[in-house]
Amino acid sequence: MSQSKMQPTRQPPSLTPAHRAILAALVATLLLTLLGTPPARAAATAADPATATDSAATSDPASVCALRGTTGWTDEGHNTDRTVFQRPKGTKKVGMIFVDFPDAPATETPATSSAQITPGADWLWNASYGKTWLDIRQHRRWVRMPHKSTDYGFERGLTHETHEAYIKDAVAAADRDVDFSGYDMVYVVATKNAPAISFTPTYVYEPGTAGVVADGRRIKWSVTFGQDMWHWGPKLVAHETAHTFGLPDLYGFDGTDAHRHVGGWDVMGLIGGAGPQYFAWHSWKLGWTTDKQVRCRASAGSDTVRLTAVEYGGGTKVAVVRTGPTTAYVVESRRQVQADTGLCATGALVYKVDSSVQTGDGPIRVMDAEPAVTPAKGCRPLDDAPYRAGESFTDAAAGVRIEVLSADGSGDTVRVTKS
Repeated sequence: MSQSKMQPTRQPPSLTPAHRAILAALVATLLLTLLGTPPARAAATAADPATATDSAATSDPASVCALRGTTGWTDEGHNTDRTVFQRPKGTKKVGMIFVDFPDAPATETPATSSAQITPGADWLWNASYGKTWLDIRQHRRWVRMPHKSTDYGFERGLTHETHEAYIKDAVAAADRDVDFSGYDMVYVVATKNAPAISFTPTYVYEPGTAGVVADGRRIKWSVTFGQDMWHWGPKLVAHETAHTFGLPDLYGFDGTDAHRHVGGWDVMGLIGGAGPQYFAWHSWKLGWTTDKQVRCRASAGSDTVRLTAVEYGGGTKVAVVRTGPTTAYVVESRRQVQADTGLCATGALVYKVDSSVQTGDGPIRVMDAEPAVTPAKGCRPLDDAPYRAGESFTDAAAGVRIEVLSADGSGDTVRVTKS
């Protein structure tokens, strides 16, 4: 099929795929070097705990703290089924098509709609420390869907089957001008004039079913963008695409305060939150953070760990205290830089992970250092959750204590203890 109408976005010109791979590796290395070099640390006396070295030699192997998921779908386990979810590293080739409807013809240009989305590729590239790039190819023409926008079930609660039918219609409508055989996933963008396509769900192919096939290629992953893209903007790309990598939703599905579990931390919770950088736990799960950047405490003992803020690429990123077969406490450092320039508070962020908890039920829960304090204007509950130097978190029942010994502009030094 012809791709004459295809519009690439932010792709280096005149490079072969091999050259692009080499360039990506070089750029990733440069980013890791730059992002991994935070501001110089403040001078400290010999008695200052900030001078303590990272006691990796006394820790347990990182793999011991990698929890196993038990839900069979998107959860916080490290055993993600890569026959179902796509691998989160490298270049992902994405075909973007634009659809309108008999009852809602488009009046805006495809470029206007794509401008709400495509910057998300850069956001994800930076948030992944240069490990993941979305090569989005836009097919800038509106294709007409065969049914009215109100016929596709979004307003009644979308099922997997009705969502798949929507994607199948969109792909069939675009197939005359689009060769789908070269894409890892497909973005379907609905016209702004179709309010019935109200939200943006992610599609993951269910093995053993007919699914959606075009040009000899099974479309296993797709994001269908609806009206909420005009509210959430480019970070919606990072949220929904991460579902195809196997990450769960961190906001609640039960109709009460949706963001009571993690507040504005992590784009998998509140997309427009103050601290949208992925949790260090997620970066580790996705392979963007290596085992060498993780300190694990599963047996009784104590570790002093110098944590570099997660917004930077290098250094030790996370300390984990395993408390059970599917549970652990995690501490990471957050600073007001990179993706997190809008943070309401900085410091050592502590949260509990339970890989047996399903998506939408709170598989991660942030521990609030200031539960009795009203957040500052413009900030939400939990946005002031980080612990500061001199403060500590304790779960006596689990035998866990996390102390923040010192802090500077680039991170925190903590002591984690399991009794």
